[in-house]
Amino acid sequence: MKRFLITAALVATTAAPVFAADVGVSVSIGQPGFYGQIDIGNFPQPQVIYPQPMIIMRTQTVRPPIYLRVPPGHAKHWRKHCREYNACNRRVFFVKDDWYEREYAPRYREHERDRQTGRSNESRNDDRGNGNGKKNKADRGKGKDKD
Repeated sequence: MKRFLITAALVATTAAPVFAADVGVSVSIGQPGFYGQIDIGNFPQPQVIYPQPMIIMRTQTVRPPIYLRVPPGHAKHWRKHCREYNACNRRVFFVKDDWYEREYAPRYREHERDRQTGRSNESRNDDRGNGNGKKNKADRGKGKDKD
């Protein structure tokens, strides 16, 4: 009887329909709809919502502040939402959406694209040339051989 119940349970779980709740969506930094911690790295000082960092639970250890992009209302009601970001005991600066969209996301996407293709800033600049499509005097005569 025990063997029958185990077999029936296995059949029921493998034959169960897939529900929409089983589908995951992944949104990463630089994409629209991303909310969470961003790495400021060598970016200039970001535009923040509040000039002083928010902190809900003080701890003995002093860690550097983190920068978060959060949906509207989360910063205002931070005590209610800090657990979602695992940041109740951290000093948090909330970055402004327009700064994130205009400054951070485009540079982040460019950096990631370069990292994936193995290109550096120098090689990207070399491909661009002098920007007007004309060869300079040093480049004249180089390149394709004339027939």
